[in-house]
Amino acid sequence: MSALEMMLKLSLALLFGLLIGIDRQIKQKQLGLRPSMVICIASCLLTIVSIEAFGKFAGENHPNMDPMRLAAQIVSGVGFIGAGVILRKHNDVISGLTSAALVWSASALGITIGVGFYLEAICGVVLIILAVNFVPFLIKMLGPERLNREEVAVKIKVEPNTKMTQIIKRIEHKHTVGNDLWVEYKIRDLKIKDLTDGTQLIELTLTVPKTHYTTDIYYDIKQIEHVLTVEVEHL
Repeated sequence: MSALEMMLKLSLALLFGLLIGIDRQIKQKQLGLRPSMVICIASCLLTIVSIEAFGKFAGENHPNMDPMRLAAQIVSGVGFIGAGVILRKHNDVISGLTSAALVWSASALGITIGVGFYLEAICGVVLIILAVNFVPFLIKMLGPERLNREEVAVKIKVEPNTKMTQIIKRIEHKHTVGNDLWVEYKIRDLKIKDLTDGTQLIELTLTVPKTHYTTDIYYDIKQIEHVLTVEVEHL
């Protein structure tokens, strides 16, 4: 395999992982841009190493040799380590997916270097770094608004017998920031329950622009009529 073909394969892996990540992020799923790209690049890299290693180490004198058998066990074992950094918070938010993907991709890079494919390892680590740092920054600067939103958890305690539908509609209205900027809150999850003192608790997961401060969300909701207390948590 030529160096150009190898770089083309890894670059296509980054591109296709980016497309999957964009789809997941638009739909507000946990698997976002970074993990999708990193996993796709590392998987492509391991496939290239497996194919090239057979041609390099196996031959007529060793027809049954499988040089990647031990490396495959390394990939499986490191996968358990990566799973250990994935956390599920009390509000059902999953974090650590990018870190887990990087742990797994680090094993792919180590295998690649161990086999002696140094150019492939260099291309792989460069693309992974670009996928984790540069591509998300580029999308943040040039991408559509739907890709530049993040989630916040909001708990709202309201007065008894309040028309909560009006409160929810008020939250979903566009909010002003400064003189001209309009910000839209979108509700992803909603939960309502009664409290022992007769009041109601509304638990929301909102998607808001990444440029919007958490304190602004607090003050926006706090000023709504019949709202007693507000708790906002950045996810």
